[in-house]
Amino acid sequence: MPDAEFQVPILFDYVATFTWAVSGAIVAIRRRFDITGVFVVSLLAAIGGGLLRDAMFLNRTPVFLVNPAYLSLILAATIVTAVFARYLRNIISPDSVQKIVDYIDALGTPAFAVFGMQLADNAGLPLIAIVFVGVTNGVAGGLLRDVVVREVPALMRPGQYASITLMFACGLYLLLTLQAQVEPTRAAWVTVAAFFVARVLTIRFNWQTAAVWEDESGPQ
Repeated sequence: MPDAEFQVPILFDYVATFTWAVSGAIVAIRRRFDITGVFVVSLLAAIGGGLLRDAMFLNRTPVFLVNPAYLSLILAATIVTAVFARYLRNIISPDSVQKIVDYIDALGTPAFAVFGMQLADNAGLPLIAIVFVGVTNGVAGGLLRDVVVREVPALMRPGQYASITLMFACGLYLLLTLQAQVEPTRAAWVTVAAFFVARVLTIRFNWQTAAVWEDESGPQ
């Protein structure tokens, strides 16, 4: 796929950054962090995927360090979420808050993934590496967010098929652009929409993966 034909707008990265920042801020607020803690968790959730993508896989300066828009979006997400949390904390149940986080993640995850795949393709990586970078770009922020708040990362425990669904979404994007010759921006929107719908269905019906080893005796 020539570079000239593989141009997902940076809007996708901006949207993903903002949504993941909101997600991180919500998680931190639920843990009763102060505003500094909320910002740190928001920052890690928003830049985690891009940091790993740029510094490790693509060997370039992380984009949030050279483009001030990223930190501005994260700061705005932190402030807006903190302000609204004061009004919503008494009327929204913890289960509803978790679903809100999941829905927000369902938008940001595929947006990060398709943008990461663009950069990986521009770097000349093979197809399997492009998918790997896309998936990593999509899930690494959530991994860092969970580690910082001392939770077992959702990526590593039985859950609602988020990472598996993302792999299929990345494959769908490549199929649309490589085989169906769909214009990249349109293919990216289709991919984001497909992933979002799939995640909403898994959340709505609570479809989950299972542990590899089920210990019937319970925790020791």
